Amino acid sequence: MMGRQTGDQSQLFYSFNLEERIPTSHLLRRINPIVTTVLAELRAQLKPFYSEIGRPSIDPELMLRMLIVGYCYGIRFERKLCEEVELHLAYRWFCRLDLDDRVPDHSTFSVNRHGRFRDSDLFRQLFEAVVRECMTAGLVKGEGFAVDASVMEADASRYHGKAPDEIDWSAPERQTRAVIEFLAGVDDEDPNADRTLPKVISPTDPCSAWTAKANKRVQFGYGLNYLIDIENAVIVDVEATPARTYDEVRATKTMIERTEQRFDLKPERLAADTAYGTGKFLGWLVGADITPHIPVWEMANRNDGTFSRSDFTFDKEKNEYKCPNDKALRTTGKVHDGRTIRYRASKFDCDPCPLKARCCPNVPMRNIPRDVNEEARDIARALMGTPEFAKSRDERKRVEMRFAHLKTHHRFERMRLRGLTGARDEFHLAAIAQNLKTLANRIWRPPPPAPAAPNP
Repeated sequence: MMGRQTGDQSQLFYSFNLEERIPTSHLLRRINPIVTTVLAELRAQLKPFYSEIGRPSIDPELMLRMLIVGYCYGIRFERKLCEEVELHLAYRWFCRLDLDDRVPDHSTFSVNRHGRFRDSDLFRQLFEAVVRECMTAGLVKGEGFAVDASVMEADASRYHGKAPDEIDWSAPERQTRAVIEFLAGVDDEDPNADRTLPKVISPTDPCSAWTAKANKRVQFGYGLNYLIDIENAVIVDVEATPARTYDEVRATKTMIERTEQRFDLKPERLAADTAYGTGKFLGWLVGADITPHIPVWEMANRNDGTFSRSDFTFDKEKNEYKCPNDKALRTTGKVHDGRTIRYRASKFDCDPCPLKARCCPNVPMRNIPRDVNEEARDIARALMGTPEFAKSRDERKRVEMRFAHLKTHHRFERMRLRGLTGARDEFHLAAIAQNLKTLANRIWRPPPPAPAAPNP
């Protein structure tokens, strides 16, 4: 017979050791030695954030530990994070808070995070310190890299987009950090860059891009760019961009150059998808002595039954193309749009040609555009059928898995912060959490079992 508990059986005093309550296999216990080492190295950089006068400020190390907890477990809202650290024993232990210690109020936490930390480069330094720990552990080989980008939905309604000239940027509701950052970027942009404002802008987060990439719904978003070392999928660099292919390809150059500068790492080969197979980027890779395992972005193939550019043969010595009827197409050498050189046939050759109907039925003569980096494109084409290229194509899936894990295990599908700086902070923290988990899974081993007690 089940009885009812009658009477208060609570104890007046408890003997409780928080250290003993955290299992040895718990993720936070496994990454704690790494985080402790990294933060000890960054203590000199953290010193300016400690106040020497007035009321005691929040310990920056506590804030960083709380943020690591949040991004490891998908708790990215400050209010929710402070509540979870208040209640969860493992979170308290990792943040070095005893049972009686107060957790920072969410409003104070937000002010410090978006004030003191936003103006510093602390998240970048923390990310690079974790990468160095991965290198010390032998997880970074430095031979093959892979790059890709994933669209993260911005914290902006897709129903409220407007044309740039329809937005009153001087309105009181527009005086936000994200808008100020966007307007400052427009003023500082290179006037010779030939970049125009997009047709649709979000009034609340104008740095985000109006995009429909990856067959998703049209939305405002940011591009999360990862550069990984293929060996163990360690993220060696991360960059935030508006969700535009142009910005993502440009960011790859920045990440490769920065990785070489900060870590003395330069890949022998780079794997990427077709979006990175432009002539300009391939030319840059070949010039940097990096083998491009990238499918070439082909735009010259025709589907109307007429000859494509691949049906024409290029003679490098004579600098001319030969058509299927063995006639020459020559050029003046003028570069159009900074990208292409045009080779034209003679009208006298095209008019009587029996193949004109299959070559240029609607124009007097045929012309062939050739990319100024066509030699680099040819190098990439020649690599596409090799076993090494096939291997890199399979290994490139590891960077795609990074995005899948981030969205499923870390519940990171929509931005929490606005502005390019906010996206940069979030992406650095996400990469830090993922690299810490990689370190924990690769180097942690369970402690050996205790020896059995001798028989009496």
